[in-house]
Amino acid sequence: QELPEMALLKFFRPESTPGPARPTPEQLSNLIKTSLHYPESFSHSFHQKSLCLVPVTLLLSNCSQAVVDVMIDLRHKTTSPEALEIHGSFTWLGQTQYKLQLKSQEVYSLQLKACFVHTGVYNLGTPRVFAKLADQVTLFETSQQNSMPALIIINNI
Repeated sequence: QELPEMALLKFFRPESTPGPARPTPEQLSNLIKTSLHYPESFSHSFHQKSLCLVPVTLLLSNCSQAVVDVMIDLRHKTTSPEALEIHGSFTWLGQTQYKLQLKSQEVYSLQLKACFVHTGVYNLGTPRVFAKLADQVTLFETSQQNSMPALIIINNI
């Protein structure tokens, strides 16, 4: 019996290649790395001046190759009773929200001022940072991974 004639198979690759894959939520939450720079302890004479102002630098590093829109919100407060007992409450002076755009691998330094009314141990790690890729049309930014608590000791002279 004769075998049927075999035809050659042709494989076609579509001409259009798919666009870049959408970043995962984990990738989006690691676009911006933040670090706070401040003195470990700060001495102030509360008898002479009731408000103690401490300069704090918030360093923002764009870890991606893309342009990123960043929003910083300083209004967030720690409200759990344990945290307030240990750290107490303080206020950020001046502007409470910032919107900026960081280029690929750009590092931006934001100068802040923390205001304290009495001695104690405080957690400066309250700024909330949100980011999104500048070319993404999304209604909300992704919250960035928060670093460890940033403790400062305020002493009276």
